[in-house]
Amino acid sequence: MDSDLPMVTVPLWHANAVVLFDWLLTTDLNTVPITRPAQKQALMDLLTRLESDVDADIASSTEEEIAAAQEAVARDMGW
Repeated sequence: MDSDLPMVTVPLWHANAVVLFDWLLTTDLNTVPITRPAQKQALMDLLTRLESDVDADIASSTEEEIAAAQEAVARDMGW
């Protein structure tokens, strides 16, 4: 990412970060429907930021922590 570009901060619940990181890490992004190459790149950038910049060590979450995060996020889906 270009450090000269404007940045945004997105507050994210820890469980959501764990779920997103796990999904991005285990999903073949070549199979995700996109309409523009920038969408795939944005997902890769998100994965990189979750892996390197998140305060909690998201990248080293155990299978149990991932399962607990998935349960917590799914609990309040409301649909």
